[in-house]
Amino acid sequence: MLPSASGTGIFTSNSPKVIRLLRKGCTNRPFYHIVVAVNRQHQSRPIIEQLGTYDPMPNQYNEKLVALNLERISHWLGNGALVSKPVAQLLGLAGYFPIHPTSYITAWRNRQVLEKQSCKDGPESVEEDGRVVQ
Repeated sequence: MLPSASGTGIFTSNSPKVIRLLRKGCTNRPFYHIVVAVNRQHQSRPIIEQLGTYDPMPNQYNEKLVALNLERISHWLGNGALVSKPVAQLLGLAGYFPIHPTSYITAWRNRQVLEKQSCKDGPESVEEDGRVVQ
């Protein structure tokens, strides 16, 4: 089959699609768009559709913001689109997919760091009402 005559020279109807993160934002301030694109296409090429956004920098309430269009994600998954690992982790944390195993590993490592920090602070005892006494 020949490429379309739209001037792009890319024929994408039978090409595999992937849902992935597309980095936007500035240096030291990343911001990601969750997009559908052709699997083997460079990120500077045009995307097919934007499905959401992800802001990995915590805001003033220590929250990382994610916006997802779950209806369109379902549509693309039904049409056979693949999902990249970071997007699978986000969808797992959102409750759309099962939790990704690396999310469990990251949580375990964070708990280990907190335990080490609490041991370095010194012996503390907690009373029944929740107060910390040294």
